Amino acid sequence: MPHESETHRPNHTPFTLTVLGAGSATPSLRLHQTAHLLTIGNEYILIDCGEGTQYRLLEQRIRPGRLRYIFISHLHGDHYFGLAPLLSSLNMAGRTEDLHLFGPRGLDEVLTTIFRVSDSRLGFRLHFQAVDPDQSALLLDHPLMTVQSIPLQHRIDCTGYLFREKQAKPHLLREKLPAEVPIAYLKQLKEGRDILDADGRLLYAAADYTEPAPSPRSYAFCSDTRYVEELTTQLQGVNVLYHEATFLQDNSQRAAEVYHSTAGQAAMIASKAQAGRLLIGHFSSRYKQFELFLEEARAIFPETYLATEGQTIDI
Repeated sequence: MPHESETHRPNHTPFTLTVLGAGSATPSLRLHQTAHLLTIGNEYILIDCGEGTQYRLLEQRIRPGRLRYIFISHLHGDHYFGLAPLLSSLNMAGRTEDLHLFGPRGLDEVLTTIFRVSDSRLGFRLHFQAVDPDQSALLLDHPLMTVQSIPLQHRIDCTGYLFREKQAKPHLLREKLPAEVPIAYLKQLKEGRDILDADGRLLYAAADYTEPAPSPRSYAFCSDTRYVEELTTQLQGVNVLYHEATFLQDNSQRAAEVYHSTAGQAAMIASKAQAGRLLIGHFSSRYKQFELFLEEARAIFPETYLATEGQTIDI
């Protein structure tokens, strides 16, 4: 997947995605189970935590201790069986900083039981927020971003997540500023406010000394789900959409039976949502080659790419 040049994003916050696992439920020596790491500024966000995710983080030289937020889509094991070991390792490493966990009802019971029967006590506060699987809601309002839930349709309650960057302030063009501009005015100009004198006359127009910040970026994670056209309303214009593509069209009947999607169906969602790029993954272990997934999806939505484990994508 091509990377966007930083020369077009002056002073812009990093916004990257690292694919840690792109496989489905059946274990495979070729692919790991679902896990994505989203980096926005200095925030490290884990999305799903399949078995062995902590090893995948270490392999990518990502320190697990930097995680502050974890989002779990649903309680099928290939999406969260790596969570308890990860939390245990964070505890053994001496973590004291709070950790925020979002996921389906019942996840807190699972973790409480594991730590109770193992007589384990976390040395940090784990804040759990249950996510309503039936309607979209604002889950996190952070200075850099917002996170909304995306109701999906799977065999059990399942939720996707939409991460939207907040609009950055205008970029101050210092080289255009006259030398006599008081420092106190700079903050106002950076906020897009004109500078007026005591009589209300314009001294400095913000438009003359600033340029708009780049448009906010967005990433949507649509985990296990059947084809749901209604998703396209919430996903309109998303920069990068990850949508599961467990099967090819030759197994569309099987996909419908188990509430999964085909590569072509994922591409239809991306096309109708007018997404910038589509990332497909969660490939069934029955397939040995994945180029056919790309061909099927690109016939509908050309800007489709395979979720390649270990790859970091600029959004």
